[in-house]
Amino acid sequence: MADSKKIYPRKGDTQTVYLKNVITNPNIKVGDYTMYNDFLNDPMEFEKNNVLYHYPINHDRLIIGKFCSIACGAKFLFNSANHTLASLSTYPFPLFFEEWELEKKNVAKCWDNKGDIRIGNDVWIGFEAVILAGVTIGDGAIIGTRALVTKDVPPYTIVGGVPARPIKKRFDEDMISDLLRIRWWDWSNEKIARNIGAIQSGCIKGIEED
Repeated sequence: MADSKKIYPRKGDTQTVYLKNVITNPNIKVGDYTMYNDFLNDPMEFEKNNVLYHYPINHDRLIIGKFCSIACGAKFLFNSANHTLASLSTYPFPLFFEEWELEKKNVAKCWDNKGDIRIGNDVWIGFEAVILAGVTIGDGAIIGTRALVTKDVPPYTIVGGVPARPIKKRFDEDMISDLLRIRWWDWSNEKIARNIGAIQSGCIKGIEED
């Protein structure tokens, strides 16, 4: 039976990890079985290489659901990358408080805080995609290769481009409603195992809900 507590889910493959088990930052939450693959860098260094400008002073969070697939080089760009637009200058004067004899407590005025990044369940994030602060990605969505996601993505929607725009829905609205209702990712391992064939078939009628 599948074991979500492993670091490396595939024997002999050190490029793929169950992400939850390599995270140490309390402001990053990852669900069971979400995987990250990196063939350029050590996937164990996801926090360092992929979660950027994520400073404790902001208290912003990265929340990723279960059974997500995150491709090599995907980046999550947090609030300290957003130089404030409220000022006459985008230069971060409060960051250099000693240089300009400013109060240290006002450092966060350098940037606009847009909030957390929230990724739903069963989301596929493509190679080198970038997700910006404040974005929520719905369950079952797909983020295309090198997409720049600046706005929320609805469930089961495929987006791509710079900036990312909707390409199409994965399923019709009735099937999307059914999938959001049954939330298969919250089932027990045993129930998921019984239904893998039906899930992979793309036909929701074969799902055993009981």
